[in-house]
Amino acid sequence: MNDQAIENYGVVGNMHTTALVGLNGSIDWFCFPKHDSPSIFAALLDSDKGGYFQISPLGKDVTRKQFYWYQTNVLVTRFLSSCGVGEVIDFMPVGLSARERGYHWLIRRVRVIRCTMDFYLKCHPAFNYARDRHKTTITDVGAYFESSGLNLALVTEIPLQQDNNGVFAKFTLEAGEEVVFVLRQIDSLSGCGLPLDCNEAQNLFKHTVDYWRNWLSKCKYKGRWREMVERSALVLKLLTYEPTGAIVAAPTCSLPEEIGGERNWDYRYTWIRDAAFTVYGLLRIGFTQEAAQFVNWLECRCHEFKPDSPLQVVYSIDGKHDIDEVILEHLSGYEGSRPVRIGNAAYNQLQLDIYGELMDAVYLYNKHGSSISYDLWTYLRQLLDWVCDNWQREDEGIWESRGGRKQFVYSKLMCWVALDRGIRLADKRSFPANRQHWLTERDRIYEEIMDRGWNEERRAFVQYYDCDLLDASNLIMPLVLFLSPSDPRMLQTLDAINRLPEAGGLVSNSLVYRYNLESASDGLNGKEGTFNICTFWLVEALTRAGRVDPTKLERASLMFEEMLSYANHLGLYAEETSASGKALGNFPQAFTHLSLISAAWNLNKALDDVK
Repeated sequence: MNDQAIENYGVVGNMHTTALVGLNGSIDWFCFPKHDSPSIFAALLDSDKGGYFQISPLGKDVTRKQFYWYQTNVLVTRFLSSCGVGEVIDFMPVGLSARERGYHWLIRRVRVIRCTMDFYLKCHPAFNYARDRHKTTITDVGAYFESSGLNLALVTEIPLQQDNNGVFAKFTLEAGEEVVFVLRQIDSLSGCGLPLDCNEAQNLFKHTVDYWRNWLSKCKYKGRWREMVERSALVLKLLTYEPTGAIVAAPTCSLPEEIGGERNWDYRYTWIRDAAFTVYGLLRIGFTQEAAQFVNWLECRCHEFKPDSPLQVVYSIDGKHDIDEVILEHLSGYEGSRPVRIGNAAYNQLQLDIYGELMDAVYLYNKHGSSISYDLWTYLRQLLDWVCDNWQREDEGIWESRGGRKQFVYSKLMCWVALDRGIRLADKRSFPANRQHWLTERDRIYEEIMDRGWNEERRAFVQYYDCDLLDASNLIMPLVLFLSPSDPRMLQTLDAINRLPEAGGLVSNSLVYRYNLESASDGLNGKEGTFNICTFWLVEALTRAGRVDPTKLERASLMFEEMLSYANHLGLYAEETSASGKALGNFPQAFTHLSLISAAWNLNKALDDVK
């Protein structure tokens, strides 16, 4: 069973893949060569079978700390004891061509800062989610591991010894001394290659640090909570797949929403739903190139649209459609949380809200980024005609319910957004459009939401038509300009949500549940934590309402500060937070960091406006 809490990890990467590094110096999650490739190290999901790569000090009474090299994604894990201080610096070089040394390498620099420290190394790969066997060969410059689908080398000048199908070593360093370990892909018969000396390692380190700092210098955000916003931007860049511009929802799979529960999903893919939040967040803080790359990825998906074959909810990072869900029965799961799933069956669901998020993304990009092409518009026009003909259907909704389709209010809301942004975009660019048809259907949706999505007894908008269940996704209404933040119905919905669950609300200790699981049926067993994105949505809704009610702005400020305290020691968030403040769900999660950027931007502006 894994002894590291989810929040005890940092993440490094190269915009192709990422690795999770624990406070104990162990890489317990690493898929290679892409975010959605099979894992090589997966001790996060099964410490016995999953595989890991650990470098830690020998001895007891060691204090462990982690931090990022300032304004970078270079991770330092430091070990402090009365007899010495040492550290492991983990990074993956970026900004290199395929012909350069360092390309797609994982580099671990080990050095001692004070006195002397004894270290041990254990590297036990487990290819293809621990399903493929491999052969281990020791050489005079490390070891290499051969499997049927991938060959890796661990390159070092430190002598290694074989331990079953892994390797281990013990070594001692004095103050000022350093050794370097490189994990990289090799051809089957090429051997380990030349080791990386300290000078070359330092050059790659400096190149990587300079890359991240140069990239981050484009950030335009200079307000309150700047470090948290910058860290969120760095996380989003890590979760990008550079060849296509897609951003994965998270780099992990099957981290549980409840310890021991079944709500364990694979997030190593790209959701259409994330589109508007991604483009908005990136454009707001100055990253126009990244926004453009993601819009290009979206455009490729739009070109695949056919009236008889609507867009999928989620795609692979290179645009593939089939991401069949498979259960890995042989893995025990994080802290015994089973099943362990790879792939995601949600790609077959109908989720009508994605058209609103897509159109909002395109509208925002056309307004704040660059003008869209006529060719793209021809596909968007077909898509909007499809929305007009299909918005009344039941669907699985934003939360990807496995309890059957319903008339979810959020889905209707985002269909309204799709048509509204389509009309605005057509008018702004004088594009040909079925304006009257879109306008008629847009207004029909609006009136139906106000009629059937509003519960007079609860005095709130509800989860689906004609029910009395609250849903935090409705907090998005003022954010997408469906309602004024100070509209009486919106204020009453805020009040209803912003109560304790025991009193019928969704908020506990300033953390927001997406809905009440005891009342709502989503087709799954068990419980879950509070949803971090929903908390940031509440902050934004309160911020906007605070323009006419200062007490709500004060509440938003306090809630935002409280929410920042739930980040881990590196400023990273998982999808959810437990009642005890622990991270739950896949980690780190892009959606959470995007919503943090948006909430910080709008709250900072609101606070400036009242000075």
